[in-house]
This record gives sequence, structure tokens and C-alpha cells, in this order.
Amino acid sequence: MTGARPVTLSARAALRRYLLVSFLTWFPPGLMMATMVLLMTSRGLTLAQVGVVTAVFSAAAVVMELPTGGLADVVGRRTVLAVSALFSVVAMSLMAVAGSFGTFVVVAVFKGVARALASGPAQAWYVDALHAAEGPDADLKPGLGKGEAMGSASLCAGTLTGGALPLVAPGGLAAPMVAAAVAAAVLFVVVLFAMPEPPRPRTSLGSVLRDVPVTVGAGLGLAFRRPGLRRLLFMAFVIGIGLGAIEMLTPGRLAALTGSAESGGSVYAVVAAAGFGASGLGSWLAPRVARLLRGPVPAAVAGTAAGAVAFASLAASVALSGTAGIVAACAAYVVMFAGVSVAEIVRAEMLHRRVASSRRATLMSVDSLQLQLGGTAGVLGLGLLASGAGTAAAWWVAALVILLSAPLYLRLPPAAPDAEEGVHPRTATATAHPE
Repeated sequence: MTGARPVTLSARAALRRYLLVSFLTWFPPGLMMATMVLLMTSRGLTLAQVGVVTAVFSAAAVVMELPTGGLADVVGRRTVLAVSALFSVVAMSLMAVAGSFGTFVVVAVFKGVARALASGPAQAWYVDALHAAEGPDADLKPGLGKGEAMGSASLCAGTLTGGALPLVAPGGLAAPMVAAAVAAAVLFVVVLFAMPEPPRPRTSLGSVLRDVPVTVGAGLGLAFRRPGLRRLLFMAFVIGIGLGAIEMLTPGRLAALTGSAESGGSVYAVVAAAGFGASGLGSWLAPRVARLLRGPVPAAVAGTAAGAVAFASLAASVALSGTAGIVAACAAYVVMFAGVSVAEIVRAEMLHRRVASSRRATLMSVDSLQLQLGGTAGVLGLGLLASGAGTAAAWWVAALVILLSAPLYLRLPPAAPDAEEGVHPRTATATAHPE
């Protein structure tokens, strides 16, 4: 309403909204996760074509990652996340009725764009809102941890729900896709009303097209000019290597232990849900771990070391067979996700303390891009190693890489974003019009 005074959200109100948006953002991908490949193969796609569709999704997400991060810094986090939800609605709806390879490729492009658009805006919005409510020195770990925990819980709930829907709902394997489209539509509505932002200057399409590359360039320059940010962003690449390796090799390992692809797939669905739960628990515990270890750096090092130990345990468990091998592999999988999540929450706070609001979403996109590139490197490099030297060798290498990265957290340069960029933290005020 014109003339209404803007209202700054309280820290508690901002957190509640952030948690809701986090849950709704990850629920649609969770719903489709368990049945997506089965849906494509049931409609005539070969496994090779499924691989191409997956590669198209990854390529679209990577190509759009930085431009969409810059767009969020230029036009606003709420606008970009709302557009992401609309892309998801179209993608999930189209997937429910797709019947050809070409259509699934189009779906993959829409999904990739939606994923890139959703990478960072919600978290950037929450950090801005918390800074506005409590100042630039506010403790970010509790809220970031709860947000990541909520996202993990959403993936867990979505995966289990999506796996059960074909058994009880009309439409068979398409039912989770329809449900995901509805969930994405709910996200669109919630984002519009739950994520108030300060008014931004009116701008034309031409100025947006000019401003986004400038913003992306400035964000990249910031990321790679500062030694502290370089190290923290490289850690995302390292974690991506580990995640790519564990997600690629675990299903085959479980299939070998259970005796068939079908039974291995069923066990992996449960293990994946447990991994999401462990990730949520690690995120939720991260602030407590930091207090217990008397600082964020020891917590990050401990979480990273725990991830390395988990990979070493996975490698050692290859010597086991039957139920013992399944239990050992599952336990290591859960520990890996819990430990890495602790380190990731602490690392996220370190990143946010080193960037001002005007570059925050761009930096989140750079971070996400590093994670994806690391995942690609893990899939290609460790996949090749596993083919030649066995699964255990690939997991041993992943354990060593992650362990050797832990010292990167030590002696980080101090964070001072606002003084260097000339951006006052109060410009990040999150506002809403009173009803």
C-alpha cells in the first residue's frame, strides 16, 4: 500500500519464514527423487538416454548458476525464488505427461534453471533479515543450521512420500510429479507473501541485462581476490568430490551386498533418507558443536575429519559381506553426512561474514557452482578409479582428499566485508508493509 511505513522483521519472524521456505524449496525435488528414473525408463527411455537427460540438467544448472545469482542481487531474492518456483511447476507438470526423450530433455532444462534460480536467494534473504534485526555481528549458525536441517528433513519426507505415492495414488509413477508441481505452486505463493524485501529502484530489462554481468563479475572478483574466500570456496569443491563419489558408488555397493539391483535400490532409498536425516541432525547440532569445541574453526575441522573417517570406513567395509557389510556401509554413509553438515554450516557463516548484501546471492551461486564442479570431478575421476582399481580405492582417495583439506580452515584472514566494499549493512533491511 502506497505510503505505508516499512516494518523490519524480528529475528524470530525471519527465522520462521526462512524455515518454511527452506522446507517448501526442497520438498518438490524430494517427491520426484525415488521414482524419476523409473518413470523415464517406463516410458521408453534407455539408461543411456536417462544419463543424457541427467547431464542436460546438470549442464543447465551449471550454466545458469552465476547469472541467476547475479540476478538475485540485482532484482531481489524474492523475485528470483518465485520465478524458480514457476519453473519447477512447469517442469514437474511436464514430467508427469512426458512420453519421449526430447520432452524429458526439455524438462531437464527447466529443472536445471529452477535449481540455479533457487541456489542461494532464501539463505541470502535470511542473512540480510537477521543483520537488519540484530546487526552485522549476529550469530548466523543457529538459523543457518535450522534452515539446512529443515531442507534435509524436507528431502527425507519428500523421498519417502514420493516412493509411497505410486502405491496409493492414481497415476502410478506420475503421481509424485503431480504432487511436486502442486508443492512448487505452494512455494510460489508463500515466497510472494513471506519474504518481504526493501523497495528496489525501478529498472528496465536493458539495465538488468547490463547490471547482472557487472554484478557477477564483481562477485567473482571478490571470491577469488580474497584468500579467505578462495579457501572457503575451494572447500565446496572438495566436499563436492566426496558427495559425487558416495552418491555414485553406494548404490552399486549395496546392490552387490544384497544380490540384485532391485533389492539394492530399495535399501539405497532407505539409506538415502537416513542420510538426509543425518544431514539435518548435523546442521542442527553445528552451533552446539562450535560451542563445545570453543570456536567455529575447530568445529569445521572436526566435521571435515569426521567425513574423512567415514569415507575410510566405507573403504574398509568393502572387505565385509552380507548384513555386516550393509550395516557398516549404511553407518558410514550416515556419519559422513552428519559430519560434513556440521562443517558446512560453520563454513556458510564464515562465507556470509566475508561478503556484503550486494554480493551475497552471487557468492552463494559461486559456492554452489564449486560444489557442482567438485561433484562432476568426483563422478568422473573417482568413477574411473573405481572401474580400474575397485570401489575401495576410490573411497580411500576421497577420504585422503577430504582429510588433507581440513587445514584450509586454519589461520583464515579476518572477515571485513563492509569496510572493503563500501556497503553499509543497514541497506540489507528486510521490510514488509503492515496489513
